[in-house]
Amino acid sequence: MDVNGGQPLKGGNGKRRNEFFGPRELTDSGSRLVPARVSFDSSFCGYYKLRDCFDHKISGSRVRKYGRRRVFQVRTMDDDSVGVSSLHDWGESNGAVENILSSSDGEDSDGEIILQPITDVDLPTSKEKFLPIDDSITVTAHRLAMLGSARKKNRTVYGILNNIGLITFSTLLLFLVDQCAWRIVRLPLAPFYLMRPFMISAVVVSCVGYICVPLFRILKLRSIRRNEAPIRHSSKKGTPTMGGLYFVPVGALVAEVIVGFSSAEISGAAAATLAFAAIGLVDDFLSLKNNNSGLSGWMRILLEVAVGSWFSCWLYTTNVSSPYSMKMVVPLPAPLGLVCLGRFYPLLTSFCFVSMANGINLTDGLDGLAGGTAALAFIGMSIVVLPICSDVAIFGASMAGACVGFLLHNRYKASIFMGDSGALALGAALAAMASCTGMFFPLFISSGIFVMEALSVIIQVCIFRTTKFFRKTGFRFFRMAPFHHHLELCGIEEPKIVAAAYIVTGVLVLCGAYVGLTSA
Repeated sequence: MDVNGGQPLKGGNGKRRNEFFGPRELTDSGSRLVPARVSFDSSFCGYYKLRDCFDHKISGSRVRKYGRRRVFQVRTMDDDSVGVSSLHDWGESNGAVENILSSSDGEDSDGEIILQPITDVDLPTSKEKFLPIDDSITVTAHRLAMLGSARKKNRTVYGILNNIGLITFSTLLLFLVDQCAWRIVRLPLAPFYLMRPFMISAVVVSCVGYICVPLFRILKLRSIRRNEAPIRHSSKKGTPTMGGLYFVPVGALVAEVIVGFSSAEISGAAAATLAFAAIGLVDDFLSLKNNNSGLSGWMRILLEVAVGSWFSCWLYTTNVSSPYSMKMVVPLPAPLGLVCLGRFYPLLTSFCFVSMANGINLTDGLDGLAGGTAALAFIGMSIVVLPICSDVAIFGASMAGACVGFLLHNRYKASIFMGDSGALALGAALAAMASCTGMFFPLFISSGIFVMEALSVIIQVCIFRTTKFFRKTGFRFFRMAPFHHHLELCGIEEPKIVAAAYIVTGVLVLCGAYVGLTSA
């Protein structure tokens, strides 16, 4: 077989070869048939005879060696402008058919050749040695595809490394805090006071995930790509979502079990968390039913404000443990000290619930981004509230463990997404911890990533609408909001963005913990 230049070759036994004709070549005077790069021994004609001259376009070819055989694959398309005849006994034209053409025997014979017309573009593999010159574009595209596949494998490794780094940092930090807890609280605490709820929640959630992820896939609780996301996220379409249905209740339940259902603060925080999870569940359910059209923005904010106001009223009427002689107090660093907000405290609480919930929801755009940063924020808040209300610290550590357990299934490339049912619930849990202790300032420091993501959306919308009003043409400050999508469009890979967010959040958590402990 000749796959080098389309010229007739002499076989080992000196027999004459017949040529196939390939695509027409356009010239000044018209068009003519040019020989293809396929030729056969004359002995083939005894087995398969070429009835009529045919006009097929050979748009791709492929040669593979199987022992002493060579497989030649030809992709043919009919030309509407020219009549097409067919080869005798090639079978149905709409299927891929293999024909074995036997040449003469002997040492110098060409062996057996299999012709296989195919209907789809068949890219060559790296093992192929015989490729026509015209396939250079195909080879280049294939190499780029293989490069993308290798980079995807590397990004998967990066996702695992992100998880390992996050778990290592969280474990070491909680272990250090447990060892020094007596200096922070000035009272003896149980061994592994924060480590125990963290590890229990992480293990339970990770194990439950192996049951819920396939179950959600069977129930067809699959995500729909948001219109605001980059086009590359279309590959994530169909991934199971609404993961908050299983890891958020586990985190709240573990905290309740550890304290024996005797803490009013944990009960209130868990109720607010589950209420926001219910709002997110309705939003997710409507999105799946109405093709990514869930609750309207104003309706969702109205429900969030209602839950935040309810929590403020409950907090005002409930006797919660606090070292201060009055409620509605916000501890701030020196020289400000304790600041009593009075009637403004419920407003601050409602604002905190809405802002944190929507901040995490906006951050939940990359695999592992929202879950990992939320886990670090919970650890920071657990350290901050430890000297004020140790029970709330257990709740924070348990929720952090639930996020880490969920990350085992949500890291790149994610097997499940948390959905609004998880994102809104995590924001509510952080806001409840701050509202019970007054530690709003350390919360906004530890949650700097969420604040930045929310601000990026506000800046983008305000600048676009303002410039559109005055200049009739909107100007976008970022390529896409939230900010992590802007970084994606700048060419930064998804796991690297997540790793950078983890590092920044870790630094902010340490700063927030220091500010909170000095304020308390």
